[in-house]
Amino acid sequence: MESSPLRQQIATMRQSLFDEKMLDEHYLIVEQLEDENNPNFAEEIMTMYFRDSTQLIANLEQAFIGANQVSIEVNQMRKCTREHDIERMKTTLQQVKKEHEKLRGRIEPYFQLLRQVGPVETAQRPS
Repeated sequence: MESSPLRQQIATMRQSLFDEKMLDEHYLIVEQLEDENNPNFAEEIMTMYFRDSTQLIANLEQAFIGANQVSIEVNQMRKCTREHDIERMKTTLQQVKKEHEKLRGRIEPYFQLLRQVGPVETAQRPS
């Protein structure tokens, strides 16, 4: 069982992503859609998310407008917009970018390990 320590490392990384509120129940839904025909579905979805959201953040930076922390920061920006607080909006946009990169930096190694061990059991809510 060579992959057992690796699977434990994956489980620990995954749990950490939930503990730090970088992922939430929406990610669990995506994981549940994985099957033998598409065992990397969650990774594909997150790859699309990063591709699309990176462009969106760049657009937002010019025009000022997920995963969980990014969503929180975007909602904070909306509040700033309603309050017409441009300076706080700029600061919050920087936080959105920071959370976005933080999530990307944490989820990519997780998916790399998943690819190494192959398909795993069905998604379960983290403890």
